[in-house]
Amino acid sequence: MDKTKVAGILEEIAVFLELQGENPFKVRAYQTGARALDALETDLGELVASGDIAKVPGLGRALAEKVTTLVQTGELPYYDELKASIPPGLIEMLEVPGLGPKKIKAIHGTLGIDTLAELVKGCEEGRVRELPRFGAKTEEKILAGIRNREAYSRRHLWWEAHRVADPILHKLRSLAGVERAETAGSLRRGLETVGDLDFIVGSSAPGPIMDWFTTMAEVQEVTAKGETKSSVRLAGGLQADLRVVPPEQFAFALHHFTGSKDHNVMMRQRALGRGYSLSEWGITPKSEGENPPAQPSATIAREIGTEEALFQFLGLHYIPPELREGVDEIQQAEKGPLPKLLETNDIQGVFHNHTIASDGHNTLVEMARAAGALGWTYLGIADHSKASFQANGLDEARLQKQVAEIRHLNATGELPVHIFAGVECDILPDGRLDLDDSTLQQLDYVVVAVHSAFGQAEDVMTARIIRAIEHPSTTMLAHVTGRLLLMREPYAVNHQKVIDAAIANRVIIEINAHPRRLDMDWRFWHRASEKGLMTSINPDAHSTDGLSLFRAGVTVARKGWLTRDHVLNTRSLAEVKRYLGQ
Repeated sequence: MDKTKVAGILEEIAVFLELQGENPFKVRAYQTGARALDALETDLGELVASGDIAKVPGLGRALAEKVTTLVQTGELPYYDELKASIPPGLIEMLEVPGLGPKKIKAIHGTLGIDTLAELVKGCEEGRVRELPRFGAKTEEKILAGIRNREAYSRRHLWWEAHRVADPILHKLRSLAGVERAETAGSLRRGLETVGDLDFIVGSSAPGPIMDWFTTMAEVQEVTAKGETKSSVRLAGGLQADLRVVPPEQFAFALHHFTGSKDHNVMMRQRALGRGYSLSEWGITPKSEGENPPAQPSATIAREIGTEEALFQFLGLHYIPPELREGVDEIQQAEKGPLPKLLETNDIQGVFHNHTIASDGHNTLVEMARAAGALGWTYLGIADHSKASFQANGLDEARLQKQVAEIRHLNATGELPVHIFAGVECDILPDGRLDLDDSTLQQLDYVVVAVHSAFGQAEDVMTARIIRAIEHPSTTMLAHVTGRLLLMREPYAVNHQKVIDAAIANRVIIEINAHPRRLDMDWRFWHRASEKGLMTSINPDAHSTDGLSLFRAGVTVARKGWLTRDHVLNTRSLAEVKRYLGQ
């Protein structure tokens, strides 16, 4: 078990102890132990094997023994027993936005509530608001959080769905009798959340394919099995649907089940205007008064073997799946070829990343080497500033020390990438930045972000962010709405005013590629880029593994019609140095 997983278990123990009302010092000991493991630069396994784990600052003898047990066995009886002692409903409450261990303990201890259903009833009856430091607004937020949790449970993050779907698709393509196979639906279109998985297969022998699909190791339940369509429930709750169609119908089925609904309506209307009926089965000449339409034409189907050919048949240039949202893609594809959208291999480096100096899990050197392994030429480090105390944010002195370390590493040339020295500087509630100007001026770039006072009114929040954008040291604005997909709603902000301010002040608005954020939303990027706004695809990585999340940001950029010209980190190291030096 690696240090990240062990630290996560220590953090969970701290939460469970807080739910039980344990001594705050005991709770803090586990929190400190988790941070100490995150900050380790030595391999945890080696420390355990040598017995030096007890020498790690922040780990007492008792915690060192528990860490040793976890590393050596992968289990910890104390953790299991502690978790089993807490009513499951209290652990479920931790998933409700705005409900932390202290509030849950107060609700449980005073009102005896230990399930979500009882909590809803307690709020509706007005009992929760009577608790000290709660009130009517807190009660309303709890109810809204529970409603959101129920809605969120029906959706899955695109990144998670993508990771589940990829190996299934790979295996489908390898099965005997499969001529073509693709994912479809909202996953293929790159929507930020996905309801279920859709697989389309072209084959003349569907039986064995259906048998394999419904008996995969990942299947928890077969909800339907037919000759050409089956549905299963996978581990983790995702539903997956498989449709097998004759090879000559594959392009039509893939297009139809990719969607979106609005895009399909527009395509069918276009087909009708040209004398054809378009469906998932094919495209059919439609004679006047004919109802139902004739059977799909085998001749036309052979001519239209791909989606590209289907669009061409209807007088359109190819529309990538990410753009098929029923907005104006049909009109644009009629005029001429659509822009060449951003590709993952266009990215040369990323800027918004964290190390153990704040709340990251890897050292600066480890992050740089991981960036080099991705083939990048530069990496930006932007640890939190001091106002983000919960993330161990850096004050001016600690940040200046980190900058000196970065300058030294760049001078030695021992790392595979150039490191840019930055910071993720908190935007304080009044719009001021969290660090003094003299410190900010020493940096290569400054990412500004809101991490507090999310409940401000829209006009106040908008003015706050614009004031930060107008600061002469600001380079980028991070996660513009603060949303956490399927966890926390965005705060109120006027996107258009923020976009206009960013353009006027030559400030980049990032696409935060963390799967929980994907912010700024793709729906704003097409128009914003036309007005001149530039972005940077940033993974907000807190570990070396987190750097790979940039791919989710590329998907957002593609949905926003962005090309490599709209993205700072498609540029070479020399070009980025010039840009940041201007």
